[in-house]
Amino acid sequence: MGELKERVSETVKEKVYESEVSPGLKTYILPRRNFSKKFAVFSTRFGSIDSSFEVDGHRLDVPDGVAHFLEHKLFESENDNAFDRFAELGASSNAFTSFTQTSYLFSCTENFEDSLELLLNFVQEPYFSEETVEKEKGIIEQEIRMYEDHPQWRIFFSMLESLYQYHPVRKDIAGTVDSIHRITPEILYQCYRTFYHPCNMALFVVGDVSAEEVLTQVKNNLGSREFPEWKGIKRIYPQEPPQVNRRRVEHSMVVSEPILGIGFKDVLPGFLEGEALLRREIVTELLLEIIFGNSEPLFNHLYEEGLIDEGFDAGYTVETNHAYTFLGGETRDAELLYQKIMEGIRGLKEKGITFEQLERHRRKILGEFMRRFNSLEFVANNFLSYRFKNADFFAFPRLLQEITLQEINERLEEHLDPDLHAVSVILPGRE
Repeated sequence: MGELKERVSETVKEKVYESEVSPGLKTYILPRRNFSKKFAVFSTRFGSIDSSFEVDGHRLDVPDGVAHFLEHKLFESENDNAFDRFAELGASSNAFTSFTQTSYLFSCTENFEDSLELLLNFVQEPYFSEETVEKEKGIIEQEIRMYEDHPQWRIFFSMLESLYQYHPVRKDIAGTVDSIHRITPEILYQCYRTFYHPCNMALFVVGDVSAEEVLTQVKNNLGSREFPEWKGIKRIYPQEPPQVNRRRVEHSMVVSEPILGIGFKDVLPGFLEGEALLRREIVTELLLEIIFGNSEPLFNHLYEEGLIDEGFDAGYTVETNHAYTFLGGETRDAELLYQKIMEGIRGLKEKGITFEQLERHRRKILGEFMRRFNSLEFVANNFLSYRFKNADFFAFPRLLQEITLQEINERLEEHLDPDLHAVSVILPGRE
């Protein structure tokens, strides 16, 4: 434990050094010479859906929004704020909470070692008091209300609430006004001790850095701390039936045009991880690009009729225990656009996808992937996200090349099932 291992990816021509720093922190370092910027992200596998869990035989159910609340609070210590300290070092810092993980990150062109030390320190040194927690509740309540007034956010979560009957992915990442007011310092410390153990975390560093020097710094930082024995975490999720919760939901908001969102629930074959998960994602994203890409007849037909604009989008999300497709955008006529999209999907199922379509969009997706690989943030954030799912993000180009026409047509028939979809609409007006 603690030695650097070199892993070379032939498909993306990158060399990643990896190590497990005692007592279990997975550390990944990707030296990129001739880059002035350096980037680091420190993540824990703790997201908004992890509100029920068991540790060492003891079950805990916590209010919705704890993971996001913790993200906010960790930047504050008893005496100062990590954001301010990063700024003093000339570094840009941020954090985000998703359904499945929480990440803390910074980028800089100078003072890298000091910035990395600050990242490691503030994430591993929680400070919660009754006073600061109460103050944060007011801040997060304002954030929740702000997002409730955001049309795109509203339509997305209305779609998830319609697709899922019980799975916590149907709940807002920040929680509700009621749930956050039930969060206490004791709950925050309990969740911190459970999910912020190095065995449940990972660090990725990329830029013009020395892998040996970064590893030494991480070892020294963790070596100065005491950690409890890792007991593991059993995450508890409700049994989700395959059927959608409801077919349609409408809201009125102050918008200039209607907004349509369509979601397709993907019923997974049990717990999904590793290459099987990544391959399913690639096949589905390729399928959506073939159907809704701006070079395809359906997109151009809808665009020429004024039913969509350049903001129309379609994307697929897959995690180990849930997955869905979400598509839509602003439109002059939500009902007509919905009918045209469903007709387009039915028509493509009848005709099938051609080999020429497959190859054209395969080349496009591969080109976009390789271009985005120049972004340090893109590489680091995606690498860790897929590692938490036991998948190798660098395998993306190889798997993309392996996709067959039969796979694509089978996925078209299987996933975009009219019985497993829901519609979310926002109409101009006031609720």
